[in-house]
Amino acid sequence: MTPVFTHRLQVRFRDCDAMGHVNNAVYLTYLEETRFHHWEACGLASGAIASPPPADARVEIDYRRAAKHGDVLSITLGVAAIGRTSFTYEYEIVDQSGALIATAKTVTVRFDYAAGTPVAISEDLKRALLKDVRA
Repeated sequence: MTPVFTHRLQVRFRDCDAMGHVNNAVYLTYLEETRFHHWEACGLASGAIASPPPADARVEIDYRRAAKHGDVLSITLGVAAIGRTSFTYEYEIVDQSGALIATAKTVTVRFDYAAGTPVAISEDLKRALLKDVRA
């Protein structure tokens, strides 16, 4: 994975379950939020290059240790592969001490919802996805 973007967030109380750690399902929201901010940083959030909007086809998360309320997480995103109609993001989530919390992977497809078919990824979109926009 070549990192291209990092998003930081603080774990909210509502993110945690009765065991006092971030609920597994909340990590999907963390990944989605990171992707959205990445697209904003690349200028893709509302542009024609990104139309039609992408859809996640697959998500994998490997949990390494628990994150808790108040932790500050850094979620680093990298582009692992770009295919004809899909691309694969890889993620690494660490806490403020640098401890690995989780790793993840998503496969995202450009999809024409009206036609019900995938759409080819343009060269412009490929360039935008690979642009290093880390702060």
